[in-house]
Amino acid sequence: MNVWDLFSVKGEVAVVTGGGRGLGRAMAEALGEAGARLVIASRKLEQVEETAEFFRSQGIEVLAAPLDVSSPNDVEALMNRVRKHFGRIDILINNSGASWGAPSLEMPLEAWRKVMEVNVQGTFLMSQYAARIMKDQGGGRIINMASIAGLAGSDPEVLDAAGYSASKGAIVAMTRDLARKWARWNIRVNAIAPGFFPTKMSAGVIQHHGDRLLQGTPLQRFGTMEDIKGIALLLASRASAYMTGAIVVVDGGASA
Repeated sequence: MNVWDLFSVKGEVAVVTGGGRGLGRAMAEALGEAGARLVIASRKLEQVEETAEFFRSQGIEVLAAPLDVSSPNDVEALMNRVRKHFGRIDILINNSGASWGAPSLEMPLEAWRKVMEVNVQGTFLMSQYAARIMKDQGGGRIINMASIAGLAGSDPEVLDAAGYSASKGAIVAMTRDLARKWARWNIRVNAIAPGFFPTKMSAGVIQHHGDRLLQGTPLQRFGTMEDIKGIALLLASRASAYMTGAIVVVDGGASA
């Protein structure tokens, strides 16, 4: 097989949550450019519709949909809509996420619950519903968004968000466990653990502690949208056919 064919996802159906902006948009764009038909979903429908219009102008087939990943009803409705419209789901990227910065001694319980419901419950619900479809069709690929914050503790002077870190650690464990459980159905489950990328979620941390973060980053820069696109395509395509349960760190060497 030609090496370029290994990275082709032409005609396949990819669902990307939080696909209207930031890393989600970049990963959706990468799959669309490689030939996938897209479904981008978010609580902010106007944002995903705007992104969908741009993708269509680039010749990418895309469906925009509203979605609260923490709601079982929303997740079921989206999956039914995708199956009815496209007939299958080949790729799922669980990118929707939430964070809450507060000293760990003062973090409100409701904030903890919100982060866990979106990041952990949402990732599990989307994966569970997608895997049911993938099992029946003979396989698929699930990509979860972890974080280097889920791999080690964070300096409280830079990132004080215990709920976020705990949720990303849970995603790491969930990814590895589901990879073992669902391999029998040819469903591969991997995760990306980004370092600091200039997105809306990380803007405040980078603004106040950017110099300090760069001091601990061997490549001496923050991630760009191009840095995430290739990793997403790798895990979504046949190029990673022998990978499952992997946590791919993309952080400029900060955790090395």
